[in-house]
Amino acid sequence: MSVILEVNGLTKEYKELRAVDDLSFQLSENEILGLLGPNGSGKSTTMNCILSLLKYNSGSIQIFGKEMSPSAYDIKKDIGVIFQDVAVFQELTVYKNIDYFCGLYIRDKKQRKQYIEEAIELTGLEDYKKFYPKQLSGGLLRRLNIACGIAHKPKLLFFDEPTVAVDPQSRNNILEGIEKLRDNGASVIYTTHYMEEVEQICDRIIIMDKGKIIAGGTSDSLKELTKVKEKIIVEVPKLSESKLDKLKESQKDIDIVYQHGMLTFTYKDGSDHITALIDRLRDTGIRYTRIYSERPTLNDVFLELTGKELRD
Repeated sequence: MSVILEVNGLTKEYKELRAVDDLSFQLSENEILGLLGPNGSGKSTTMNCILSLLKYNSGSIQIFGKEMSPSAYDIKKDIGVIFQDVAVFQELTVYKNIDYFCGLYIRDKKQRKQYIEEAIELTGLEDYKKFYPKQLSGGLLRRLNIACGIAHKPKLLFFDEPTVAVDPQSRNNILEGIEKLRDNGASVIYTTHYMEEVEQICDRIIIMDKGKIIAGGTSDSLKELTKVKEKIIVEVPKLSESKLDKLKESQKDIDIVYQHGMLTFTYKDGSDHITALIDRLRDTGIRYTRIYSERPTLNDVFLELTGKELRD
């Protein structure tokens, strides 16, 4: 597959802060790349540098094999950007909003009409063409925002937290739409804090922290990096401190947490510990209503690599 985006040695500094530190990565054709990182990791700065919205100190950015710059309009016409904040015109209907943004790139009216209808169909807005933004729910507004950003059929798309504060149905519609865009030939950079979304749609993932890439690969390959090998969750409605202390004393090498009626056992070696744990719970006199095992998640990897401290 051909390379759509190539970032080499990107560095961006703000006085004494190095927001992006010698960053290099590629995005291939027909690929969804998840860009993850805690607040302040450099994700937004990286995206703004790629889009030439920020000047950077050193490095190079090539899109479609050409050097990106603020005046590279031949490149920008094939880029679509959907930011977290909804940016539509309140005085225009759904259809006219999409028509306006598509019209910035597509002059032919017949072609533009076709593109608008396809964007409306992809985002499930067929019944809302004559609605104004103030009449739409949060999920519909998000979908309108996406339709405005994709209507001109860009080859490269940037999605920044597109599913924030939407209902599960709208989230599913948005994610399925992004996969369809990829399948129809677009390449996508996707940022979010919802790890399950990344696992669902991203072909490859980059985790950033402090301006650097600290890990990268597929969801499965990243999970191999975690020290957590298995989690067992046990529903225990009532558990005395004495029994919990006794359990911890007998399982010193295992991380045990009891919160909200749930006992969580985290194992850092091997798997299939559930049979032995059932015996241990019986010996300790702990009664439970349900017990199940989980493999490491992408969230486990993320927290292990970036830490659990709160970020600004």
